Amino acid sequence: MKTNYGFSIIIFLISLQIYSQEIPLDFSDLEDNFIAYGGSGFSARTDPNNTNNIVGEFFNDGSNASQGFYIDVLVDLDIQQNITLSFYSFDPNSHNILLKLENGTNPNVEVIETFTVPSSSDWQTISFDFTDAINSSDGTNVSATGTYNRLVIIIDHEFFTPGTYLIDNITDGTIPSDPSDLDVIYTDLVWYDEFDNNGAIDASKWHHQTIGPNGGQWYNGELQHYTNRIDNSFVANGNLNIVAKSENFSQGGINLNYTSARLNSKFAFTYGRVDVRAKLPFGNGTWPAIWALGKNIIENGAYWDEQGFGTTSWPACGEIDVMEHGLHATNEVSSAIHTTSSSGNTVNTATNMLSNVSENYHLYSMNWSPDQITFMIDGVGYYTYSPPIQNNDTWPFNLEQYLLLNIAMGGIAGEVDPGFSESSMVIDYVRVYQNNILNIADIMAEKFSIYPNPASDLITINTIENIDRVALYSMVGQLVIHKNITTKQIATKHLKSGLYILKIYSENNIITKKVIIDN
Repeated sequence: MKTNYGFSIIIFLISLQIYSQEIPLDFSDLEDNFIAYGGSGFSARTDPNNTNNIVGEFFNDGSNASQGFYIDVLVDLDIQQNITLSFYSFDPNSHNILLKLENGTNPNVEVIETFTVPSSSDWQTISFDFTDAINSSDGTNVSATGTYNRLVIIIDHEFFTPGTYLIDNITDGTIPSDPSDLDVIYTDLVWYDEFDNNGAIDASKWHHQTIGPNGGQWYNGELQHYTNRIDNSFVANGNLNIVAKSENFSQGGINLNYTSARLNSKFAFTYGRVDVRAKLPFGNGTWPAIWALGKNIIENGAYWDEQGFGTTSWPACGEIDVMEHGLHATNEVSSAIHTTSSSGNTVNTATNMLSNVSENYHLYSMNWSPDQITFMIDGVGYYTYSPPIQNNDTWPFNLEQYLLLNIAMGGIAGEVDPGFSESSMVIDYVRVYQNNILNIADIMAEKFSIYPNPASDLITINTIENIDRVALYSMVGQLVIHKNITTKQIATKHLKSGLYILKIYSENNIITKKVIIDN
């Protein structure tokens, strides 16, 4: 929300290259896109038996007996050696499908299945058992193991047979993980305001910030004065009302056409979960925000600066935008992170389209751990900020932040509706959760360390505890390695460079660590 767009540039951008996607493949998004070769063709289309389902259409022109299709996708035969797919034929003829795995830790392997079609225009499930696979290079039988990064499909292998076929639900039975899963669950309510007492805001919890830091005005071309009047902020019927009004108002010798309120929490914290249940104002040009700034920000009139904590300018202090509305389409809210690595028109942002935000309450949340910040709406995560390298440029979030609630007017939110008179952000509650007592999982996590980190050829787990198994995931939830180990070492030479999540299973505990691979 600070967001001085006029003077912001992107200084530093960290990006992760995603080299392959993950099974299962159900063609429900554009990523499940096979590459066709040898005169074949691939496209996505609707299921002829269910128009709500998208499937893959595979076409052979019959000019090549080995024409086929491939996709770069992670397959881990150390976890599951059986792959199934759903097959649909428009003809009643017999067919075969060769399923081949390439670019792996072991030699290429393949399984071919021949089958009859009970009736045309019907789906059937074909199973490929890689415990009885063929080594593609020498034709020997092998119980295939290891991880592979390419899946090849050849329909009617060694036959010059033209035809069009549909495939769906290619799976090895694994379930992809959600990149917005929370890594720390905060359960202890440590600070809150339920807004139960009608009248003025609770001055023991909130500070009115009214001094404009930009020569008596606010940045981004905003058109409002913030006031401490009860006209612009008050509690009624169990809700905080922040009211933006159209009125000529003079403050500090400057006349502006709108007033509003901007509240600072007198509570600052490091790590935790913030829940704010709110309805948003309506009208073009309104810009409500629920957000947080570093307690150390230098900003005239800000509560913590007035208490003597201001040592750092924006954006080096860090900013966490839990919710903003007005920067995109109506009912499209956004969350964002501002640091010196990317601020103003930051790349670290995401949007979410909701139902009528001015009439319906939604729960806007932020879960902030030592490793990631996840934004949620109505309890569902939709964007996680987790830079692969944490330093002062990317992660000032190891220091305390405080909360802000406000409605700005105009500026980068666009022209204010000429008919606008007033509108409110109505807040049911603000709650902050942390974990006051070190739990068993935290104690266990301290008993494990990873070295070297970054790693290249080998990761070593340093612990005196027993390890049952380990699983290594990419940052989009792809399972890369799954091993039962006793040596406490994992070979990583075959992995591509990037950030990974290592899960260590020790008796009844799961310990999660971040690992950087630099190959």
